[in-house]
Amino acid sequence: MSTFDDYLATFDSEPGYLNWAAFGPLSPSVREEVFADADLLGSGRPSSLALVGERIGQAQELVAELLGSEAADVTIQPSSTHGLMQALYGLSGAVIAGTGEFPSVSLTLDRAAAASHGALTARWITPDDGRVTPDAVAEALDDEVTALVVSHVDFRTGYRVDLAALRELLGPDRLLIVDAVQSFGILEEDWTAADVVAGHGYKWLRAGRGSAFASFSARARERIAPVLSGITGTTASGLFMDELPAPTASAQAYTVSMPDTLAAGRLAIGVRDMRDAGVAAIESRLAENVDAVLEIADRRGIAVISPRERSERAGIVALAPEEPARLAAALANAGLVVTARGSSVRVAPHAGTDSGTLQLLDDALTAFGYETFTIA
Repeated sequence: MSTFDDYLATFDSEPGYLNWAAFGPLSPSVREEVFADADLLGSGRPSSLALVGERIGQAQELVAELLGSEAADVTIQPSSTHGLMQALYGLSGAVIAGTGEFPSVSLTLDRAAAASHGALTARWITPDDGRVTPDAVAEALDDEVTALVVSHVDFRTGYRVDLAALRELLGPDRLLIVDAVQSFGILEEDWTAADVVAGHGYKWLRAGRGSAFASFSARARERIAPVLSGITGTTASGLFMDELPAPTASAQAYTVSMPDTLAAGRLAIGVRDMRDAGVAAIESRLAENVDAVLEIADRRGIAVISPRERSERAGIVALAPEEPARLAAALANAGLVVTARGSSVRVAPHAGTDSGTLQLLDDALTAFGYETFTIA
């Protein structure tokens, strides 16, 4: 059996789970390792604490490997929002962002601008289709713009931005800050196009809450002031008193305190499993499962507002039925777990979603009268 087949076999959640864009049930290997690490921490022995502490470096190395960067550029964060805060609170000038971004982006940018006393301003764009394309960004560009912050994959529709095109548009004098929560580990991407990449392992990596990271390129470190730098982000080599050391020049300047070693371990295992299975293979199988969801929706006459082209999507399919609440209730009654939000129902399979779950989706739409969900 191949490593990829081994990976698929680890998807042991109950049939009907199509909510990976919201939360990823912890993988068996993550659960096993965290229990083992917790036992070590239960001893209190310095050697045991040091052993679990090695998880931090392991996570940095594994994340860096997938990002195409150096381990020293990667920081372990409590959440992706914390990583975005480290980036945005240290900026000045005008920062472009879409008004439809997840609050991790939009709220953080707004609060950072308010705290800057005019040094940082948010330049909001609202594309007609909600998609942050190069054309939409170009309309807002001028000499005052210092950065663009964007979700690699839109949480509402699953639209995948073109990082390479955005990088080319911004040029070398502006930063590209990317929220990769909905894409890291499931999409092959040239992450070096971005100056800051913030991600979290609690969705597609199946590593649980608290397993986040943020990477900061050399260019980012030159231009982002480490205003939220804490005890772990200084030039001091140990505990300091009666002095206030300066922030270090490394990416660790964008950290506040020691990471949760259990969370770092979960992140390390989640990333390791995806690396060993192969991100390209995961992306390919996920694309097939998304194709299957799209085919079911089309066959049942349900409108879809997500992209069709594989190059413009990830793992999210947003359905736009005439009666979204009724459709959501029907799916829930059939044992399917999805996210219903406003006028859409978000269906999010993973590479390990089996044919039985997809059949449940098809059967549910049939059994509960799919014709009432379609647009007239």
